[in-house]
Formats: sequence, C-alpha cells, structure tokens
Amino acid sequence: MALTETRTQELTAAGLNLIGQALTIYDSALRLAVCNGPFQRMFDLPDALVTPGATFEDTIRHLVNRGEYGDVPDIETFIAERVEQARAFEPHYMERTRSNGRIISVEGAPLPQGGWVTVYTDITRTKRQEALLQSRSEELSDQLNSYAEELSSTNRALAAMNAALQEAKRELTEIEARTRLTTEMMPAHIAHVDASGHYTYSNRQLSTVIPGRPSDIFGMHISDALGASAYDRIAPHLSTAYGGQPSVFEFTDDASARRIRVAFTPDTRGGVYILSMDVTAEMQARVALQQTRRRALAAQMTSGLTHDFSNLLTIILGLQSKLLRQDGLAPDVIAMAEGTLTAARRGGTLLSSIAGMTAERALRPKATNLQHLMENLRTLADHTLPEGVTLTIDSAAPERTVMLDAGMATDSLLNLILNARDACGATGQIRVTQRIVHDTWIEWRVTDTGPGFSERALSHGFDPFFTTKGAEGSGLGLPMVYDMTKLAGGDLRLDNCETGARVVLRLPYRPAVDAAQALVLLVEDRDDLRALYREMLTGLNHAVIEAVSADEASALMADLPEISLVLSDVQLAGEATGIDLATRLAGTVPLVLMTSLPPDDPLFQTAQKTAPLLQKPFTAEDVSAVLGQPTTETIAS
Repeated sequence: MALTETRTQELTAAGLNLIGQALTIYDSALRLAVCNGPFQRMFDLPDALVTPGATFEDTIRHLVNRGEYGDVPDIETFIAERVEQARAFEPHYMERTRSNGRIISVEGAPLPQGGWVTVYTDITRTKRQEALLQSRSEELSDQLNSYAEELSSTNRALAAMNAALQEAKRELTEIEARTRLTTEMMPAHIAHVDASGHYTYSNRQLSTVIPGRPSDIFGMHISDALGASAYDRIAPHLSTAYGGQPSVFEFTDDASARRIRVAFTPDTRGGVYILSMDVTAEMQARVALQQTRRRALAAQMTSGLTHDFSNLLTIILGLQSKLLRQDGLAPDVIAMAEGTLTAARRGGTLLSSIAGMTAERALRPKATNLQHLMENLRTLADHTLPEGVTLTIDSAAPERTVMLDAGMATDSLLNLILNARDACGATGQIRVTQRIVHDTWIEWRVTDTGPGFSERALSHGFDPFFTTKGAEGSGLGLPMVYDMTKLAGGDLRLDNCETGARVVLRLPYRPAVDAAQALVLLVEDRDDLRALYREMLTGLNHAVIEAVSADEASALMADLPEISLVLSDVQLAGEATGIDLATRLAGTVPLVLMTSLPPDDPLFQTAQKTAPLLQKPFTAEDVSAVLGQPTTETIAS
C-alpha cells in the first residue's frame, strides 16, 4: 500500500534527524521550510527559529546578537549583507571559526523551484588533525594513518548525507507538483499573499474567475493583478485579514460584470490565504428565488384585502348607480354621484393592477432570437409614439438564440419606452441599445431626451404607487418591470445621462442549446412517457437512445462519445436524479431537464438553476423552442 503524504513527511523528518550534519532548507522568500535536530543543537537556537516559516533575517539577527560572529561594529549592515547574499542563491562553500572556538564548514546549493539547501559540518577535529599532521608529520606517522581513515569515514558519511539531501529534494518536488495539480483542477482561485501584498503562490485560475486578469501572477502585487476597481472593493476586507480576522464577502467586478465571492484567511506568518470563485449564476438564481418569495408573501397579504375591498367597491358602484336613476336630482348631486362612480371604477382598475403584480407568474424561457425581439418591440412601440418622438433601436448582440421569456422581456422594454415617451412630451428622442456583457448578461439601455429622473425618483422609482405623473399615473409601471426582472434573476438600474434619463435592464445570458439533428440520450423511467418523448425527438429529425436511470445514462455517455444532447427527467429510477446526472456531465454536452414538480418544490428550484427546464406537460413545439430549432410542421410549411 502506498505511503500517505503525511507518513512520507514523518519518515523524511526522522531520516534527516539521524544525519550527523546540521541541515536547513529555505524557500525563495527566505523563510525556513525544513531543518533537522542537529541544526538547532549546533547553534543552540530557540524553537521559534526552527519552526517552518521562521525568517532567515531573524535567525542571523539572533546569532549576531549572541556573539556568534564575534564583535560586529554595524549589526544592521552585517545582517543586510548576509540577507542580500542569501537572495542571490549562488552555490557556495566556506569554513569559519565560531565564537566558541569550534570550526564549521558551510555548503549551500540552490533548488530548482527557488530557495536553497545548506549543510553545516563541525570540522574542528579534522582541522586539528590537519594542523597536528603538518607539525609532527614524521613523529606521528602511525597516527596519520588513523586520521586518514577517520577522514575517509567522514567523507563516506558526507556522501551518504548528500544522497539523503537529493532524496529529500525529490520528495519536496513531488509534493509540490501534486499540490499544484490538485489546486489547478479546482474551479476557484487559490492564492497566498505575503505581508507586503505580493503573491507567493497562485493556482493560476484568476483569469477564469475574473476574465481579463492575468493567470501568471507570482510575485505581482495584488493591486496590480486585480486592477484598481476590484482592488478598491477588496482592500478593506484584506486589511481586516492582515489584522488577524478572517473575512468572507461578495463583490461585483465592474470590468467583467461577474459576481465574485472571496474568503480571506489570515496566515500566522503575516500573510493572507485567498479563495475566490465566480458565483454569478448562483447570485442570479438567488435573486430570482428571493423575488418569488416576496411575491408569495405579497400575495398572501393582499389577497384578503383585495377581496374585501372589491366587495365594498361593488356596493358603492351599486348604490351610486341606483342614486343616479332617481328622478329630480339636483345637478350638484348628479355630479358628486358620477365622481364617486369614476373614483370607484378607478379603484377597481387599481385592484386589478395589484392582483396582476402579486398573482402567480412563472418564467417560460424559450429559444429567442434577440434581433427578432427588437424588431417585434419596434412594431409594438411605433404606433404608441406621437409624431414628434422618434425611436432608435441599436443592437450589438450576436446572431444567435438565447433562453429568454420573450413575452416578459418585451413587456418590460415596452413599459420603459412608454415611460420615456411620457417624459419627452410632444417631441424628443428615445434610444434602445442591446448588447451582451461578458457572456454574463443581456443588457438593454433605454435613454430619452426628457428632463431626467429627480433625486426622489431615483430613490423611490421602484416603490409601488410612487409616480411623478399625478392623477394620470398608477405608480405600478416600474415596480412591475422590477418584479419581472428580479423574477428572472436580473438587475434594473435608474440613473441620468447627458441627454436625460437612462434605465439599464440586465437579464442572465443563457445561450440556447444548438441541437440540430443530434444523437439524443433520452433519460425517463416511465415507459409511456419515454415513448411519447422519443416520438417528439424523432419528429425533430434526431436519433434517440434511451436510459431509465442516471447510472445507465452515465454508462452510455462513456461508451458513446457521439451523444450531443441529453434530455432527462429530474426524478429517475434509482437514487440519483437528473440533477445528479447534470453534475456528472459537468457541461461536457448540452443537457435539458424536464419535470412535473411544482415550482415551489426544492428539486424544481435546484433544477432551474442547473439547466434549461421543461415543465410537464409539454408539446413538440415546447421541445423545439428549448432546442432552438423549428418543428417538422414548420419545416414542411
């Protein structure tokens, strides 16, 4: 059985302690990585200076202050020179006499990955023997042979020690390689910065977490690696970590529009360990789930009130209508009755709007061409604008389909255009621009040449019933757009630009599955449903193979690399679900999930975050919409 890494390190340490010479290994940052017991005993060092992480500078300072190097006039200059020599990492051999009269040899050699290994040997006896041989070479010929044998023995021990050092070097290289391979396989950036903010380690995944940033950042300062904007966001938390307190937080990177979660863990040696990951998809799903819960709570609060208030309005309308049918009413009474009727009817309209905001609404994303979406929006918006108001639509989005609830997106954009129309009055310009932001968001910007938002409107524009249109406005337009945006996991912002008001609407960018004439793996445990879905897929010119469980599907995927699409139910035979299957595939092929679970079921919500989701029952048209291709009937026509 292979030795574990910990056991290997223990055996290596035990072996080094058996060597007669003192041994140290310092890394490229001049911090102690490895030393053996003879090193501490030879120089009588405290435990803190033989603990991994101890600095070379602190060790030299301790030895100088204790008189190891004799009388040193300028201690700090002496230490600085020794540190500078160490940073050069040049092979060297020297012999010196210590303050206690012992003579040692010092031999150092650099390591390929940075740092160096040094061996200290007490050669006092050997030197004394050499001096004695030189002065009494004729008288001590017998002793000379003994000393020569002893020297030969010393040389043999030195050769054995060199072999042990080579083995220790190989072990360290292998451990580092295994550690780096493991960390580079993780979908997160793992790094370490020293007390000055420079990277001493990185798994080279920064560019995958924050696109546009470099991957090779070893030795760089964290502010240079992240850029000014991102560094400003993390700087307070980094200071907290340097102060000894761990910190976990999230921020949005302005350049890439990605949501990043960062964990800072203090290092006892003065640095900070860093773990960061892209949580944009999680944030989008979290926003959508929070909005769903808010809507459910609002529905509970308003349903009873709406019912009772509707009954009261019905009574008012009935009584006022009966009053108007009376003969001989004075004109002012008739006017008051008609005003009461108008107000009651307006209250009914308002109740309908409230019911629309709080009613259950489910996203129905399907494959949507963004260019066609803009064309349809222009068709709907043109006839609502007065002659003096012009509408310009610019699109920089690519010619491809995306998963989007087109109806909800069109309603939101049309609402924003109508608000811009009201702001412009009789004359003005409205511009709608569409683009993709870093393969993360679909972004629409609606600008106008009106007076812009007031400070109060910027603060309360999303509040229900807030309006700047007086009696003509309901105050529900922007709140409904906000509701639909958050329900899709998107973002809505109000601000002013040079020409007037600007509204930025963002929805998650999810490319539609491109599966024309694919070999489809159908995973469904019910025979009757499997036959129905097989017929739908073959009707769309796909070849189909079938499985009833996630395990069977995984085996087929391993045997048939030509499978280009997976359509799987969430609940399958066996313990594993369709969500587990999606995790196993990990994006290697496109996958679409289907389910009959209700939207409030936890499995439904998890599935919605994992992959495009078809809710049963569905038709061939629904399947073709998700796959982004026409049905056979459309082709035939």
